[in-house]
Amino acid sequence: MKNVWHITTSSLLSLLHICLAVQTNYAPYFFDNVPGSINGNMALLSLSEDTPVGTHIYTLNGTDPEGFPVFYDLTFEPGSKRYFSIDTINGNVTLIEELDREKQNEIEAIVSISDGINKVSERVRILVTDANDESPEFLNTPYIVNVPEDTPSGSSIFQVDAVDKDSGSGGSITYLVQDLHSSKFTVDRHSGVLRIKSGVSLDFEKSRTHFVTVLAKDGGGKLRGKYQVFTSTTTVTINVEDIQDSPPVFVGTPYYGYVYEDTVLGSEILTVIAFDGDRGNPNSIQYSLLDGADGAFDINNVTGAITVIKNPNELKKEVYELRIQVSELTPSGEVVGQAFTIVTIRVVDLNNHPPTFYGENGPQNRFELTMYEHPPEGEILRGLKITVNDSDQGANAKFNLRLVGPGGIFRVVPQTVLNEAQVTIIVENSAGIDYEKFHLLTFKLLAIEVNTPEKFSSTADITIHLLDINDNVPRFSSEYYVARIPENSPGGSNVVAATATDLDSGLWGEIKYSIYGAGSDPFLIHPSTGIIYTQPWAILDAEENAKYNFYVKAEDTEGKYSLAEVFVTVLDINDHCPEFNENIQERTMVIGSPVKIEATDQDAEEPNNIVNYSIMQADPDNVFDIDQNTGEIKLKSYIRSLDVIQNITRNKNCKWSVVVQAKDRGSPSFSTTAVVKIDVTEEIKSRVKAYVLGLRKRPWMIFGICLSTVLSSISITMVISTIMYWKSVKRSKIHPRGRVKKITRGPPKQSFK
Repeated sequence: MKNVWHITTSSLLSLLHICLAVQTNYAPYFFDNVPGSINGNMALLSLSEDTPVGTHIYTLNGTDPEGFPVFYDLTFEPGSKRYFSIDTINGNVTLIEELDREKQNEIEAIVSISDGINKVSERVRILVTDANDESPEFLNTPYIVNVPEDTPSGSSIFQVDAVDKDSGSGGSITYLVQDLHSSKFTVDRHSGVLRIKSGVSLDFEKSRTHFVTVLAKDGGGKLRGKYQVFTSTTTVTINVEDIQDSPPVFVGTPYYGYVYEDTVLGSEILTVIAFDGDRGNPNSIQYSLLDGADGAFDINNVTGAITVIKNPNELKKEVYELRIQVSELTPSGEVVGQAFTIVTIRVVDLNNHPPTFYGENGPQNRFELTMYEHPPEGEILRGLKITVNDSDQGANAKFNLRLVGPGGIFRVVPQTVLNEAQVTIIVENSAGIDYEKFHLLTFKLLAIEVNTPEKFSSTADITIHLLDINDNVPRFSSEYYVARIPENSPGGSNVVAATATDLDSGLWGEIKYSIYGAGSDPFLIHPSTGIIYTQPWAILDAEENAKYNFYVKAEDTEGKYSLAEVFVTVLDINDHCPEFNENIQERTMVIGSPVKIEATDQDAEEPNNIVNYSIMQADPDNVFDIDQNTGEIKLKSYIRSLDVIQNITRNKNCKWSVVVQAKDRGSPSFSTTAVVKIDVTEEIKSRVKAYVLGLRKRPWMIFGICLSTVLSSISITMVISTIMYWKSVKRSKIHPRGRVKKITRGPPKQSFK
């Protein structure tokens, strides 16, 4: 029962506390805004319009008197854009929409703080401050202004107007004219009033329209941390209005006209044209003929057409100069301006005669000449006597001359003719006059009128027959000739044909050949054909001399010549047999080591001088092998001792005679044989035998050995004798008596009786 009572009592106390807490709970509240702090309820908050989205801009901060956790919230009026988001736990406010002061300079929001039971809300206003993010904008464009051309300089003609939505210096505007130096206009920096520059005047006749580019620049300001200045431009079109201030103007001057002998009386010669200098509002124009006509011409005072009023055959002057006046009339008939011009009229006859060529006997259209090739440049073709004439007068008798044919060889003088001239043809390119290229040169001499509509013309054919001179050197077909000839070729064999050509004709084109040089002795050349062949006595031998080098000369009748080099290679043939040093050779073979024989072939080239070796005969034939390339003879691989050899044959001395053949690789092939006596021995014996066999082949060495032996014996004997002598001398010094006694010893005294 006590436990039950305790639980009940505790529960009642808790419930009582809760009730008391509910009755005494206080609402949470925001801290007051402190200058320089971001704590509070966002009152007095201002944001620059260039604040980046995502920036943490404020922290709501408050508390609950009972110390319970608080929660934050941020709401906007229905229909308003939601510019901020909030962290409900920490109160961090973040910008989520871009700001634009020019569209909305103040944002209303409702901030709230709650402890879960009580909630306190406050309405706050966030000010959006300006950043220089707007450019100036011109109003009421496009700008088109009409200005009379007599407007005084310095006059105001227009005012441009621009606005900038920014505030402060970023919203202030200054006006400038681009290309100020080339423009006729200037603008007031502050008001935008456009004026004509001082000392400058407008002229409709020079320029009817001007385009002025005006620039508006704001005062600058910060944008995203950087100082920015924005500008914009507009174009003002200024149309210049014409006023009556210019005299009439003739168009198309100077004026020239022609009257021909068949011109019909009353025909229009030409028309002069004039306009009022004031094109915008022109007055009427009237023409008049002042003087110079001599009664032969008249002018239409409205159209300006000039006509002939006298028969052209009666005109006495060749040239008439008419003085024409044009007057500018107001609608009331008052003359307000005049201008003058000169019209030149030339009286000419008809162009009814073409240019004509003449020879010594009258009109002629074909001329011929014979000359040698390559005349000096600048030389005149004196064999051609040509005259050209045009019977018309003045401009109708003016024509040009030119040659039509191979270019750059000749030129004609003169090139322009008036009435008549003697035609001269001059050599311009001597190299082009080449008999070897052309035996015949043909040209057309063309005369064609210059300034006439008909362009009458005529031609004459010129034929030049060329004669040859000796101007070419014989030329070989190649700078060098390479020939090959077998060494067994008989005397008189052809080697090579060294041919040359001479482009000249006749005797000058005939060629004589000769050869010379250190290597030319075995050879001859045919003087006319250039065929090189061997001397009748020549015997070529590749082993003695395989290369010959000499020169061949081609010469014409005047001694002009050229050279070519000839290289002759004597080809080797197989005309030598391989040769051994001795027909019978003796060799000592140590078991395990080969012996080598060698044959040489005197041929000059491969394969004629390459030798192959083979064993022709051996008894028994199963003891030796030979290397066909090197000539090394060795025992069969299974023979490794003398015992094996002695088992094969009864020849206990182990000596064999082997017939070896040396054969070259030429075609046909040659061969020779030699007998090789081989003494097979083991290594120690072989050295002695080899030495002995070597002595047999070198008798001078045997003599040297014998002499050395004799000299050695004599030397040894002399040394021994000297030693014994000195020993006997020494003993005589030590025992003199004994030595005397020994000397005087003789037979018994009684033997002297």
